[in-house]
Amino acid sequence: MTPDSDAQAIITGRTALGIELGSTRIKACLVAADDPAVVLAVGAHEWENELVDGTWTYAMEDVWHGLRAAYADLAADARRRHGVAFVAPGALGVSAMMHGYLALDADGEPLVPFRTWRNTSTGAAAAELSGLFGVNIPLRWSIAHYRQAVLDAEPHVSAVRRLTTLAGHVHARLTGEHVLGIGDASGMFPIDPATRDYDAALLERFDALTPGGDIRSLLPEVRVAGQPGGTLTAQGAALLDPTGALPAGIVCCPPEGDAGTGMVATGAVAPRTGNVSAGTSIFAMVVLERPLAAAHEELDVVTTPVGDPVAMVHCNNGASELAAWAGVFGRFAAASGTALSPDAVFDTLFAEALDGESDAGGLLAYNHLAGEPIAGLAEGRPLVVRTPGSELTLANLMRAQLYGVFGTLSLGMRVLEAEGVAIDAMYAHGGMFRTAGAAQRFLAAAIDAPVAVAATAGEGGAWGIAVLAAFVREAPGGDLAAYLRDAVFGGAAFGVVEPDAGDVAGYARYLERYRAGLAIESAAVAAL
Repeated sequence: MTPDSDAQAIITGRTALGIELGSTRIKACLVAADDPAVVLAVGAHEWENELVDGTWTYAMEDVWHGLRAAYADLAADARRRHGVAFVAPGALGVSAMMHGYLALDADGEPLVPFRTWRNTSTGAAAAELSGLFGVNIPLRWSIAHYRQAVLDAEPHVSAVRRLTTLAGHVHARLTGEHVLGIGDASGMFPIDPATRDYDAALLERFDALTPGGDIRSLLPEVRVAGQPGGTLTAQGAALLDPTGALPAGIVCCPPEGDAGTGMVATGAVAPRTGNVSAGTSIFAMVVLERPLAAAHEELDVVTTPVGDPVAMVHCNNGASELAAWAGVFGRFAAASGTALSPDAVFDTLFAEALDGESDAGGLLAYNHLAGEPIAGLAEGRPLVVRTPGSELTLANLMRAQLYGVFGTLSLGMRVLEAEGVAIDAMYAHGGMFRTAGAAQRFLAAAIDAPVAVAATAGEGGAWGIAVLAAFVREAPGGDLAAYLRDAVFGGAAFGVVEPDAGDVAGYARYLERYRAGLAIESAAVAAL
């Protein structure tokens, strides 16, 4: 597209807008509807979860303040870039962090504060349901949170009329529709890939736990990519754009979770493809060509946005601790009289990590700010550990920190490998992959497989949900894999890094120490 045609697309509404509520940033992304690879404008708003009375949460007022701020920032960016006013997109989509617990009353209002995926207080329910269903139900899944609330006899349970996710709640306020994209729904309750709906037999088993139970009536209606998710109402438009410029009637795609938008953002929706998404959490998704042979507590089975089964390795802790260390070094640079931008700090530290020893010189870094079920940790304690004979250098410290981002993920990926799951291509996206070289190279070492990163890797899930919005506008009911291949990634450039033999061997030594050192983490949780 040309600058003139970009402006015309904005003026005429030949666009699609995606908004994703991530763990640390609410991001908006506007693309050309007929060429979603073209990003026309972006907007963002920073936010953070809070630990309130032992629960990780976000206040609902912060949700709406952040959505409005990101939308306004995008509108301003469109005017800066193209010299025209952004009034309305041709299609709209919302995505957000998956899982967690949003229990609503008859009026659609939350009965208790939103409990995010980061909470690990559902052990009894998750174990009970995993045994009852014969599939792994992780601590963060919505059905585990609801069942735990029932087991704990929480007073609000009798008033619950709907259960949903953060994306589902925002979408319902915008459109009036209690629906959910199948990928996001698959993190609430198990999906039957044959029906592309909740597993009917497992619904019956859950209902048998409570006389008169009807869990299906509480869950959102499931939609697949390409199906409409409703249209923006006048009330919803006012919530998003208080200026009154945004009109009602805009078609919306089904709301999705960040795992689904990550698959779309990397084009990894076909069997034997996978992606790694790195942010506050980190997770790997591999589209399966056959069912897993057994249930594993390290793996949960979710779906692509069209309902194909996906093995998910989800880790609660991603790049937050790495970012904290970058903040320390950024402050040191400023205090020494050489202030650097955050991107420049990351560039410098990642470049230094490339000069570190292949096993990080004997250093270990644990990024566990929150509990980590795969590592057997109910709580987190970030640690840097070394022996007296280790080499404490900046290069080794930063390599250890980057390795630490992938440490717990590697434990789950080893289970996939033992299952014989084949991966032809692994794609990566997220902010840490915007810095060329280190993160992509070290991930290739961690999974011992080639890793591809597209130029859009830093746009992440907001771009992914914008693509899904464009899909429902341009090719309703079409083939998502073909649409991504032909209309989105046809001319995309991917940078592919093959695993380096020295890095692979060094990372294996690091991971061996990492696994053994988890006892130190457990001791820290008990002592501190």
